[in-house]
Amino acid sequence: MRRSRLRHLGLAGLLVLGSLTAVGTLPASAADAPAHSPSSSEQPASAGLLDAMQRDFGLTRAEAEDRLAAEREATGIEPAARRAAGKAFGGSWFDADAGRLTVAVTSDAAPSALRAVRATGAQVRTVEHSAQQLDAAKARVDRLDAPAGVSSWRADRATNKVVVDVVAGERADNDVQSFLKQARATAPVTVRTVPSAPQTFAAGTVGGDPYYTGNVRCSIGFSVHGGFVTAGHCGRAGAGVSGWDRSYIGTFQGSSFPDNDYAWVSVGSGWWTVPVVLGWGTVSDQLVRGSNVAPVGASICRSGSTTHWHCGTVLAHNETVNYSDGSVVHQLTKTSVCAEGGDSGGSFISGDQAQGVTSGGWGNCSSGGETWFQPVNEILNRYGLTLHTA
Repeated sequence: MRRSRLRHLGLAGLLVLGSLTAVGTLPASAADAPAHSPSSSEQPASAGLLDAMQRDFGLTRAEAEDRLAAEREATGIEPAARRAAGKAFGGSWFDADAGRLTVAVTSDAAPSALRAVRATGAQVRTVEHSAQQLDAAKARVDRLDAPAGVSSWRADRATNKVVVDVVAGERADNDVQSFLKQARATAPVTVRTVPSAPQTFAAGTVGGDPYYTGNVRCSIGFSVHGGFVTAGHCGRAGAGVSGWDRSYIGTFQGSSFPDNDYAWVSVGSGWWTVPVVLGWGTVSDQLVRGSNVAPVGASICRSGSTTHWHCGTVLAHNETVNYSDGSVVHQLTKTSVCAEGGDSGGSFISGDQAQGVTSGGWGNCSSGGETWFQPVNEILNRYGLTLHTA
């Protein structure tokens, strides 16, 4: 955004982009190496993020700080625990009650592997299927033709099954029953009912602090060197983008939707980028220091141009979502955070680690719901981008 806008927001020097314009802090989920790992001397989060966690999780300030510290430790030991488990690795998640990483291993794991996993500080759970087997089973379900009544499916590490979500009232539908029969024939499946079908969160033009392409309003995700990342359903490659004040920002340089839901926009014309996520006056602005992937069970917060700041937990990685318009998107991360129209593309953050950009979901921020995001590391890798970090 431009300097006049920064003064209006009371920011010393924010980003034009992504992190801020339309979004708040970002959470985590992707792959590969993060841009930066925070040192022990850095604060786990801004005061604003801690305030949001206290509000949305019902925690004290000390409890919020302890949880972030435990999540950071869990995120740090996960790669070593995965290597220690080897082929017996069945997945991992953060156990908020225990404050520790849980690692699933198959029953045929060697005693030496179990000792090695425990030596990392993780707790162990024995399961039937390895993560590789579960992912292969989920991939077989991906090849089926999902009807509208099936909203999503994922390889769930904690249940050690492929969990299929079906929209309430649609389970008896013949097409849904046929899909479930085929899914059960190819994978260890369990079925969960959700209140409504998911949809993307783009919106028509309204006031606020968004970015616009045509008559669609979305939210900026994270700042990268040369631009920002956002959701693919917000615009196609070559489409022009304007900012909150309708001045020209730049152009979509790459975009993918459906199958994926990511895009990046190059910026110019007096706009610049900084490693910050906008707090919207509700919380203080958050510096982005890297993109370590938060495990299932970790806390995560989202900011967007419509509903601003909300927090929840990571519910699943690598979920396939069947949106209500028939668009199927793969490799999304599911969260318990709410969102509404216009929040698409906005930031998810866990502590000070960027996680991804808002794709879609069901529900709203009055009655609650679930929201998916596209992992930021996947976007960076796809387009060869570098996350702007503090």
